Amino acid sequence: MSEMVNLTINGKKYTAEKGSMVLKVARDHGIRIPTLCDHEGIEPFGACRLCIVEVTHGNRTRIVTSCLYPVEEGLVVQTDSPRIIRNRKMLLDLLLARCSENKVIKELAAEYGLQKPSFREEYWEKHDCIVCGLCVRACEQVVGVSAISLVNRGVSKEPKPPYLEKATACIGCGSCYYVCPTGAVKMEEKNGVRYIYNWNVAFKLKKCAKCGIEWAPEAQLEYIRKKWNLEKGFFDLCPNCR
Repeated sequence: MSEMVNLTINGKKYTAEKGSMVLKVARDHGIRIPTLCDHEGIEPFGACRLCIVEVTHGNRTRIVTSCLYPVEEGLVVQTDSPRIIRNRKMLLDLLLARCSENKVIKELAAEYGLQKPSFREEYWEKHDCIVCGLCVRACEQVVGVSAISLVNRGVSKEPKPPYLEKATACIGCGSCYYVCPTGAVKMEEKNGVRYIYNWNVAFKLKKCAKCGIEWAPEAQLEYIRKKWNLEKGFFDLCPNCR
């Protein structure tokens, strides 16, 4: 049986499983903590820092990222203290300066009263990517391919294929596209081909032998077939027709 601990979040007492992350416990109880880089299917990394909270344990109070901080007995958490609001607003100001035209960032910043970055306009940028690394971690942890990685440092850091060329290890599954919180990964399907423009790749889609629908990249299906030692022709039919 799992060990349970008692903690307080925003003045209310809760019970949670020891070792659970503060962010998950808060969500389980309907307490919203903003975040961009957290995904239930991927190990937390704390890249965006927006999920910061103020925790007190014993005589020590500090700011931590709630997606990486485990609950413990007697923990006191503040998700929206003046100190947290001030720091979270600063983080959003920086993100807004980098992604000044991104809809997701603009809407989140507006919740904290930011309509535009506080920096001079010549420093504003038009990126969509916040360099959270979700796409990279999904490719590595979920798909098991590691077709992309984070390259460069500082403000030049970005997810890219090896040597900044075509991502030859990519199987076209689109996991990077589906987990991206800001729409920075661009994917499109047309004329029976799936294009993932960020990694310079294109994949022919498998056509169902029965209904004719084009339902998944052939490379992805072949990767799955070999990985699980499935018989040839296993994916000739789409899930609906199978």
